[in-house]
Amino acid sequence: MDIERSAGILLHPTSLPGPHGVGALGDQAFRWVDFLEAAGQRLWQVLPLGPTGYGDSPYQSFSAFAGNPYLIDLDRLREEGLLADEDLAEAPEFPDARVDFGAVIPFKLAALERAFVRFQEAAEPSLRDEFTEFVREQGYWLDDFALFMALKESHGGRSWNEWEEGVRRRDRASLSHARKQLGEAVRRHEVWQFLFYRQWLEVKRYANERGIAIIGDIPIFVSFDSADTWANPQLFHLDEEGNATVIAGVPPDYFSATGQRWGNPLYRWQRMAQHGFRWWIDRFRSSLEFFDLIRVDHFRGFEAYWEIPASEATAVKGRWVRGPGQALFDALADALGDLPIIAEDLGVITPEVERLRDENELPGMKVLQFAFAGDASDPYLPHNFSRRSAVYTGTHDNDTTLGWYLSAPESERDMVRRYLAHGDEGIVWELIRLATASVADIAVVPLQDVMSLGGEARMNTPGKASGNWGWRFRPEQLEPWMAPQLREMATLYGRLGAGEAADTPYRQSVTESRVEEGS
Repeated sequence: MDIERSAGILLHPTSLPGPHGVGALGDQAFRWVDFLEAAGQRLWQVLPLGPTGYGDSPYQSFSAFAGNPYLIDLDRLREEGLLADEDLAEAPEFPDARVDFGAVIPFKLAALERAFVRFQEAAEPSLRDEFTEFVREQGYWLDDFALFMALKESHGGRSWNEWEEGVRRRDRASLSHARKQLGEAVRRHEVWQFLFYRQWLEVKRYANERGIAIIGDIPIFVSFDSADTWANPQLFHLDEEGNATVIAGVPPDYFSATGQRWGNPLYRWQRMAQHGFRWWIDRFRSSLEFFDLIRVDHFRGFEAYWEIPASEATAVKGRWVRGPGQALFDALADALGDLPIIAEDLGVITPEVERLRDENELPGMKVLQFAFAGDASDPYLPHNFSRRSAVYTGTHDNDTTLGWYLSAPESERDMVRRYLAHGDEGIVWELIRLATASVADIAVVPLQDVMSLGGEARMNTPGKASGNWGWRFRPEQLEPWMAPQLREMATLYGRLGAGEAADTPYRQSVTESRVEEGS
């Protein structure tokens, strides 16, 4: 896969500012794209966009195909006549620096319920036609997802393996009865997905028109309590009652004596191969509607994965099992062509995993925060990079770079200072410069690092049960000097793109910029 040399910023849409407690796909998303354009950034990386459940993690979703309705912008629905002013007048006073999911979710769902009612009663014929076409095109996943969510609601949110036998086992008559009985709820989830797709694809189109590609994220495994597992039980290691028999995780290592027990159901790869990997082809095809490039989380699991008996409380008693390997990538290439994949290959990676990555010409990941604990041979130091790689100062699972630096052992900080020939002052931007100047084709920086924020702005702490995924930025934190500084680096280190001027102004008003483009 050939990727033109470029730079970008990692920011999940929930972290955007806005009035309703969580980032959304409205004017602030367009303003964010304007900032990226002004800053010479040609990549916007996001986390998985699927609907989230308990824990609010984008990596534990009810669907590998659906979008998160919490991201639907309510002001845009009001502009389209699907909400009235009074529908939003009694919004709670949400914090502006973090997402209070406990307050946001009931408010947002109540507003979306009202929008659905108004859609049913008074949507313009053209909008209804769009919706009908959406349902027809996306039916291959939407039919199961909408019914799954309606059934989940009717069962008080319980996991699908706790439902009554008929719908749990997907008896045809039981499903037909449920679809009729829950018809309005099924329709509501279809409408919400339509509204999400419509808004996200408008934001994506706006970005693409400005030369900005979206990097999305596919977690290799899906959630047990998901439409994917419920609708395709034959593709997973489940018993007769629908319970997982073996689950995913990683073995004990330096960081954890008991390993990590993730709990995701494991695939029956042989059965998937017998079906031509159709589910995976559909998954990538769907993701390529959302994204221009795809980061595959836990890429090493395609070569071999850690299988844990579901009865085990920890990941200690597991075993390595061979994954689908090249056969999957051959099937994907035959169906979809050259896939724009970034392989998340962090951690302990075997020569076999490297071979699978390299034979498919996929860039791997380099994280600067991992680079300074060893010596000059450390693979995360830029002088050891290959061009076909993606470098990050840190990821969503790391502390911010400032938080990491302040808490790192003195030996690591000393290595950073010696490597950069620079003192502590402004160290975060020196590391941004190091990533941007590196030979890696892709350089991505979390927005928290652009703002030189500390550990209070961390997005996720793996293993921490609550309090993750909530960070948001305030508009005033995008200071006027940041875009020119990033653009200067992108220009200086050849990441701006051929033919682009080095001094494109930052359009302060998203309304003006959208009017200019006739949108």
